[in-house]
Amino acid sequence: MKLLGKLLINTLALLITAYIVPGFVVANLTAAIVAAVVIGVINTFIKPVLQIISLPITILTLGIFSLIVNVFLIMLAAYLVPGFEIFGFIPALVGSIVLSLVAAFLNLLTK
Repeated sequence: MKLLGKLLINTLALLITAYIVPGFVVANLTAAIVAAVVIGVINTFIKPVLQIISLPITILTLGIFSLIVNVFLIMLAAYLVPGFEIFGFIPALVGSIVLSLVAAFLNLLTK
């Protein structure tokens, strides 16, 4: 049940982000659900490996490179999921920040 709640929160966060950020497009609810699952899988399996590999660069940039890694992972999810599109690096960067903030706020509301 907890997993279903997280999926619902992440799906809603994706839809809100797509509404707010131009160039960050989610075609429908099905695409949002699939994108939320894909982003969750990417964040579970690929992101920790990339964070370990990029640790020296992240330390040198005082953590900013971690945001860049997150942007590229969201762009990877957009590439993999039909109906979820990001048009450029800047919408991905802004969308990544907004998505994180919205998801954190929604998680805070549900606690």
